[in-house]
Amino acid sequence: MARSIVISLSESIPEIWNVLNDKEKETITTNTRIVEFKKNEVIYRENDTPKDLMCLCQGKVKIFKEGVGGRSQIIRMIRPSQYFGYRAYFAKEPYVTAAAAFELSTICFIPMVLIEKLVMNNPSLAMFFIQELSTDLGIADERVVNLTQKHIRGRLAESLIFLMDSYGFEEDGATISIYLSREDLANLSNMTTSNAIRTLSNFADERIISLDGRKIKIHDAELLRKISRIG
Repeated sequence: MARSIVISLSESIPEIWNVLNDKEKETITTNTRIVEFKKNEVIYRENDTPKDLMCLCQGKVKIFKEGVGGRSQIIRMIRPSQYFGYRAYFAKEPYVTAAAAFELSTICFIPMVLIEKLVMNNPSLAMFFIQELSTDLGIADERVVNLTQKHIRGRLAESLIFLMDSYGFEEDGATISIYLSREDLANLSNMTTSNAIRTLSNFADERIISLDGRKIKIHDAELLRKISRIG
């Protein structure tokens, strides 16, 4: 069950906060809520009506879609300070994806009705959303091509690079700072779980990575990037 908590808005939504005037900041502060979600707790579901702009303050969130036969496809992973959940509102349609907390996560919710009013009167805020949507569209376009044209090794290599670049490493400087199940990694890479397991094992045999349960340690990032480029 999600529960409300208190957190600094200036730290939670820095990009938006920086383009607001004092009156707009006061309006946001009055109408914003901060909610904590447990691991695997659903944030919104497909076909829900979009009502809020969401910003991840702490934790990790996955955006996914149920496919044929109940198989999930992870569309993207959200990291702290990223915004999500607002595209459907601007498109005036229900959510076409779902979102769930990948681990204990804290999320800032701002009513989209309020955001829409602010956008109409604040060109800097409007430009912020234009840039965000444009960036997301470019990433989505590239991801569609990669997931449909690359071979299995290239797809899995790309996913590992994405996780490295998004979440960084632990103190050892090599272990990716996010632990995905083999199923989640397969869903992120558009492949079956058995193919993900086999390809990970091949990478480990080639000493590109090493595995310890859900922990993945990268030994040769450059070779991984080469595999991703070759596809």
